[in-house]
Amino acid sequence: MFTGIIEEMGTVVSRTPSDGQEDLVIGASEVLSDLKVGHSIAVNGVCLTAVAVAGQNFTVQVIPETLDRTSLGNVTTGEKVNLERALSPMDRFHGHVVQGHVETVGVISQITKSRGEFRMTVMLDHEWLRYCIPKGSVTLNGVSLTIADISANDIIVALIPHTLEITNLGLKEMGDQVNVETDIFARYFERFLEYDLDDDPQLPDVSRVPRWGVGES
Repeated sequence: MFTGIIEEMGTVVSRTPSDGQEDLVIGASEVLSDLKVGHSIAVNGVCLTAVAVAGQNFTVQVIPETLDRTSLGNVTTGEKVNLERALSPMDRFHGHVVQGHVETVGVISQITKSRGEFRMTVMLDHEWLRYCIPKGSVTLNGVSLTIADISANDIIVALIPHTLEITNLGLKEMGDQVNVETDIFARYFERFLEYDLDDDPQLPDVSRVPRWGVGES
């Protein structure tokens, strides 16, 4: 689990095809202080597993499903990526609950600046807009943000200068893609409302399952 608080921007050192997937080597510093093979790390909001850690680099393997569903399929050598290690039980919980399970890719349709505040408009498919509400949480490229406004096809987020400085959202331009993860609680709530036990004909008849007590055979 993650919180959407980016620790640093890493740099894509290389990407190499390997048995249908890709090995992505990323240069970093802060996250390497305790990163070990097998640990989870969010790269642009995508939960991946470190398969190698050496020097100032770590390697993750990206499978076709992830390459197709996220913007990682388009990253290039030298590109900056947002990095966050998995949440420790002793950490303070900032941001919001982030799984690192990117659902879709949004497209930046507008960037405006007014009174020192940057606003970024991201176009989303209607399938995912239904999980977004004004003042609700959303994750863009792994960054925990609050939705300032919603239109028929877009969400709008307000970005402070600090966020623009320490994440790659400050490097994005109109037309660029960003990974999107909506609020998990909205998705669970929808599933709860839709699920009806009476509609499931496969439920087993537990009354016919034998119950063995102590000493019975």
